[in-house]
Formats: sequence, structure tokens, C-alpha cells
Amino acid sequence: MALMTMPGRPGEGLYDPAYEHDACGVAFIAQLSGVASHDIVSKGLIALENLDHRGATGADPAAGDGAGMLLQVPDRFLRQVVDFDLPEPGHYAMGMAFLPTEPVARASAKRTIEFLATEEGLVIHGWRPVPTDSSTLSPISARNMPHFEQFFVSTAGLAGGLELDRAVYPLRQRARNEAGVYFASLSGRTTVYKGMLTTQQLAEVFPDLLDERVESALSLVHSRFSTNTFPAWELAHPYRLMAHNGEINTVKGNRNWMRAREALLATDTIAGDLSRTFPICTPGGSDSASFDEVLELLHLGGRSLPHAVLMMIPEAWENHTEMDDARRAFYSFHASMMEPWDGPASVTFTDGTLIGAVLDRNGLRPGRYWVTDEGLVIFASEAGVLEVEPTRVIARRAA
Repeated sequence: MALMTMPGRPGEGLYDPAYEHDACGVAFIAQLSGVASHDIVSKGLIALENLDHRGATGADPAAGDGAGMLLQVPDRFLRQVVDFDLPEPGHYAMGMAFLPTEPVARASAKRTIEFLATEEGLVIHGWRPVPTDSSTLSPISARNMPHFEQFFVSTAGLAGGLELDRAVYPLRQRARNEAGVYFASLSGRTTVYKGMLTTQQLAEVFPDLLDERVESALSLVHSRFSTNTFPAWELAHPYRLMAHNGEINTVKGNRNWMRAREALLATDTIAGDLSRTFPICTPGGSDSASFDEVLELLHLGGRSLPHAVLMMIPEAWENHTEMDDARRAFYSFHASMMEPWDGPASVTFTDGTLIGAVLDRNGLRPGRYWVTDEGLVIFASEAGVLEVEPTRVIARRAA
């Protein structure tokens, strides 16, 4: 077994990865009608560039701490750029793989992943090399840049939605453990483009995002400021389900509790022996990476995404005298199952169908949203991520 840990950082000196903090920018744009368009992707890129001040760079201003976008799987685009047939929309999973740059190592990793996919009973459709342009990157970023390919699989019964994501989850975990390959996403609903980039470099490095055929009804973007940790391609946000502005201070205890619980984990929703997916939290991952991995497991295990989020970030309910009994009972029940993932963080989340956000228990990291008369929803950690005519705003809130 070649258990993958998060990648090495540059010369670490006195740096201790146990003390990781960040203070980032996060936003999402969504269309209430659910109609996918390239306009939502374009607006997401604009919002991301307007979060540039929330990101950070090294001594070289072209070496960004991280930027990324999560969007729905762009089916129309993919059908026109892959050289193989795809099942019906929503019935295949697309993975964004971070592969070795050395050709022999890359070929070996891909063979291992294909073997694992076959072992998991999945149907392999093919690989698509992702077009990239590294000309604007700092040598620091370019030196650590992986080779990107998208991997397409489906189930023999052509499952879709959550059922499909449950079927491919073990493959992604095993690819990490047995092939040493990180998948930024592997889902039938969403995909992620991200890296050790500045906000402007995301669309420059990944020209897919500028193609008019790439359409989505939502886009979740993030600009990273890795205050006390070194940046890495894998540690950029968004992750598979979430992105946040802040930090989880209790993460060491959260990870330890999660590791301790693995012996007791059981579910009927994920086929086979669940231990092949362990450890749930990738060793060496960031606080947000671990949060995402646990959130994903709770969601795939049968809980709705909002339910899982509130299990992990409950309100400060114990002394809330005005909280209704049903909500108090919800938090009290789940407190016996999981401790809070606590810290100043505005957390955004999506499964490609719904999208939302929650503040930390103490409201230390702000979040605000706007809704327009065209059904556009804008959420951000900052004001002004998009220019919106005030007369078109029908609802807004800042907290």
C-alpha cells in the first residue's frame, strides 16, 4: 500500500505543520431556476478576481497560495471534447486527477487506478488530458504543478446522483491509498478546477473555464491565504463539497476522534468493506481538507448535506434560551455522536444540486448574500464581489 499524504512543502525550517491557519476569501454565484449557463461560470471568475485581496502570494507575486472553482459537471462541453462515448447526463462520474508529471510514473498510476476501478465493479470510459497553460506561473508553482487528467467511469447499472457518488467514493479513497493519486473531485454532479494559483491565474491555467460550452447553474470560488502553512496544489479550495473562509481550531482533536471512530463505522449505503477507504482524513491534510472528508462521509452515509453540516458546526445551543425545542433536540442528539468542528470560519457547501453557507458558532467570520429579481443568488465573505444594480436586489443580508 502506498498511502498518500499531502505533498511536501518547500524548505520548512522552523515550520510545524501542526499549526496551520488561514484567512481566505470565498463566494458563490447560483441561479435559483437551476438553469445552467456559462454566464454563471463567468460571474464566478469575476467574483474570484475580486477576492484577490483575500489571497496571498510568496516573495514572487506570481506564486499564489491557491485559487479554485467548483461547478456542475459541464456535460455539453465534455461530449464535444472527449474521444469516447459517454452515458446519459448525470450517469457518469468525472474525476479531476492530479497525476505525476514523469511519463512512466504517470502511466503506472493510471494503470493502478484502472485496475482499482475494475475491482470496484465500475465501467471505465476513458481519460481526457486537461488543457493547461503554465506560462504565467511562477517557477515555484510550475515546479510543483501536477499533470491534470479527467477520468470517466460509470456503474454497470448506470446509477446517477448520490447513488453514483457513493459507488465511486471507494475508488477515490483507494486511489489515494494505493496509487498515491489525489482526486480534486470524482463525482457525477460536480467538478473542481484548482491549484497553487493567484485568482487571475485560474482561468489562464485552465482555459476550459473560458469555453462558452462550459455551463453550470452554480459556481463556488475561493482565494486562499495560507498564513502559517506552505501552499500546495492539493490544498487549494474548493474541496469536493465545501470551501471556507477561516480555520478550524479544534482540528487535531477532531481528526483524532474521527480516527478512533473508524473501528465503529458502518453503513448500508456504501457497498463492501468500508475499511478499504480508511483513513477517512488524509494524513498531512489541512483543516479544511479534513472537514470536507468527514462531511462527505456523513453525506454519503445517508444524511442530507445541510444535516451533516449542522452536525459538524452546531449553533451555540446550550444556553440559547429562545431556541425552539425541536432544534435544541436536534443539536442535543447529535452532540452525543460528534464534537463540534470549532473555529472562526464561514463555510460554504454544495453537492451540485443545492448550495448554502453557515457561519461559525460565534459568528466570527462574516458572510453576506444578495438575491436579485433575475433569480441570481450571490454569497460572499466580502461586499462587492459582483456589480449588481441596487434596484434589482430583492433581498440581502449581512451577518
